[in-house]
Amino acid sequence: MKHQKLTKVLFLIFVGISFSAIAQNKKIYQKGWIDFNKNGQKDIFEDPKAEINARVEDLLRQMNVNEKTAQCATLYGYKRVLKDELPTPGWKNEVWKDGIANIDEQLNGLKPTQYSYPYSKHAEAINTIQKWFIEETRLGIPVDFTNEGIHGLNHEKATPLPSPIAIGSTWNKNLVRQAGEIVGREGKALGYTNIYAPILDLARDPRWGRVVECYGEDPFLVSELGIQMVKGIQSKGVASTLKHYVVYSVPKGGRDGRVRTDPHVAPRELHQMHLYPFKRVIGEAHPKGVMSSYNDWDGIPVSGSYYFLTELLRKEYGFTGYVVSDSEAVEFLHRKHHVAEDYKEGVRQVAEAGLNVRTHFTPPQDYILPLRELVNNGELSMATLDRNVRDVLRVKFELGLFDEPYVKDTNAADKIVANDTKDFVLQMAKESLVLLKNENNILPLNLNKLDNILVTGPLAVDKSVYVSRYGPQNLEVKSVLEGIQNYIGTKANVDFSLGCEVVDEAWPESEIIPIPLSDQEQQMIDDAVAKAQKSDMIIAVMGEDEERCGESRSRTSLGLPGRQFQLLQALKATGKPIVLVLINGRPLTINWENQYIPAIVEAWFPNTEGPNAIAQTLFGDYNPGGKLPITFPRSVGQLELNFPYKPSSQVGQSSSGPNGTGKTSVVGELYPFGYGLSYTQFAYKNLKITPETAKTQQQIEVSVDVTNTGKVKGDEVVQLYFKDLVSSVIVYEIQLRGFERITLNPGETKTVHFTLKPEDLQLLDRDMNWTVEPGEFEVLIGSSSADIRAKGSFKLL
Repeated sequence: MKHQKLTKVLFLIFVGISFSAIAQNKKIYQKGWIDFNKNGQKDIFEDPKAEINARVEDLLRQMNVNEKTAQCATLYGYKRVLKDELPTPGWKNEVWKDGIANIDEQLNGLKPTQYSYPYSKHAEAINTIQKWFIEETRLGIPVDFTNEGIHGLNHEKATPLPSPIAIGSTWNKNLVRQAGEIVGREGKALGYTNIYAPILDLARDPRWGRVVECYGEDPFLVSELGIQMVKGIQSKGVASTLKHYVVYSVPKGGRDGRVRTDPHVAPRELHQMHLYPFKRVIGEAHPKGVMSSYNDWDGIPVSGSYYFLTELLRKEYGFTGYVVSDSEAVEFLHRKHHVAEDYKEGVRQVAEAGLNVRTHFTPPQDYILPLRELVNNGELSMATLDRNVRDVLRVKFELGLFDEPYVKDTNAADKIVANDTKDFVLQMAKESLVLLKNENNILPLNLNKLDNILVTGPLAVDKSVYVSRYGPQNLEVKSVLEGIQNYIGTKANVDFSLGCEVVDEAWPESEIIPIPLSDQEQQMIDDAVAKAQKSDMIIAVMGEDEERCGESRSRTSLGLPGRQFQLLQALKATGKPIVLVLINGRPLTINWENQYIPAIVEAWFPNTEGPNAIAQTLFGDYNPGGKLPITFPRSVGQLELNFPYKPSSQVGQSSSGPNGTGKTSVVGELYPFGYGLSYTQFAYKNLKITPETAKTQQQIEVSVDVTNTGKVKGDEVVQLYFKDLVSSVIVYEIQLRGFERITLNPGETKTVHFTLKPEDLQLLDRDMNWTVEPGEFEVLIGSSSADIRAKGSFKLL
């Protein structure tokens, strides 16, 4: 009886407390403002009309050490670190009871969850989590919900973009801006407030696994596309976080993963190449986030460098957002780089350097607790902690999280995400295709003249490349074979033979120690050959799958992996015409293929509409106009071979004269930067440069007329390069400083305009100062870096 009475009393007390809490929570939502700290009055930080810096300082003054340090770490989402989909009573015992900077990849579908789809259910779940932080923590500081988005939002069934290297192949700034708007719009509708995109790393070494995640090798191209992606994302009220700052993409030997370190980059190259995209994108698009990389430069870990995180990023470039670490960047100061005697010392170094938020796949207390200890023991100043927290709070205020912290209309997500974007997805897939070879105009194929078509090769049926990391998940995918079959229908007979697997059982060792074909492998090739002999046309779909390219997937060879090359040779021996479609994430050394296969189309890792785009292009419904954003070498032995390059750095060896030693190496690229063919032809004329003589701080206007002289509608990417004829230091042979993708009907002419600004002509002089030097400059306009159609010059006084 006593037990029953006690239970009843406790229940009434609990109910009373609950109703009191509900009443309290209702009181915090006032007309036009929220009482985050629940003190019954409108503080400066709670006033939407107050100036942001004043709001930041007011909130910072009210925060204790525990609350400040909690704003310095990421909580990884469900089944990464967080064990719960939604708040539980146990959260009151976790370190985030004092708040948290951001929650990453929460319920995005990468890990199975009931809340990723339908989309409205995810928006509601995010609101529930945000509500807990606002109502159940002392100061109610909202969470920044972060997510990846380098080729579409990393969420179940979101709108898919092609791989970044394919996006780079579009050379279409307007298209990339639209892509960014879609990513931002979908992120906003789902409750995300910060998207980790774009990647601004330069793909300078094709062996590197993450080439597929880069826009290209050239800093100007990457900058121009990066600016548009950031502007697109942030136009929808969410933050864009740049990756990976900096000099991350050129580890020694192109090796990837945890060995990614020791980039051999000189100081001038560091600034003119690898830092250039970050400097420009920050200055022109004002992203709210930057992710610091876990590699070093010249012996100093980037994430522990005051020079990189504070002097350059903030003081010189003007960055005002917050810096989040790449995973393990903090841990590596002690464990890999050995510049800190223990993890706690590594925490101190990154905090002093200017790292705002630590991210890793371990609990946030791993960083927060030693950070608190450092502050409480006087080993890290309160001023430094305040500086780091201030940046995080500023971004949250700028995003409106203290004014409208919740998704307003959760049901709207069902109408916004992946809705009415199919045409755009297809267009982007089309524009990313690059025609590498078209001997005797074998393409487009004429269905009226084909009765039997063989589709062969392992990438014809592979579906892994359409759903890779850091993009949309759980998509409905069809293969290239299905795309071709659906396009052709009953107009011709489409046969299929796999021919071989993507790799053989001994790969990658078989690339250096060949092994004989097994009986099964020979039988697969024989089957493809037998079907080829009965066909009028062979479409071979070859390259790499998702397991051969991506993060921690660098290669020592760049040829077609496995038995694909042997399959292609056997198909060629049949005498039947072949079209080679490449599905890959990096340049491949396809020398024999280029020599003997009449038509080659580069499709990269496409999006889900890629198979349709490929089919429509092969059969002439679409005329490819993409251009390579990266050089294709002839051999791994040539590496590094890329654009831009210093004078004479990529020419052949002397074969005559006092130092001539003969011809001992292959010279030149297979396909140059900016290269791409079309089903039509274009003529360039009437190059105009105004003025022809100017001061060093004047702008130079350039225009050229481009005409479609062929018989079909087509796209041309008009490219502007310049050459500094004499300079105080060695500069690159030619440098890209403008491009426009235009569409022309047969016989149509368009005038393309460019403006060369003083900063486009800058160099780092002998004292490492940016300057525009007087002298003569050459303007080169063309269809690629090696196909120059018009030249002119101007002088600066």
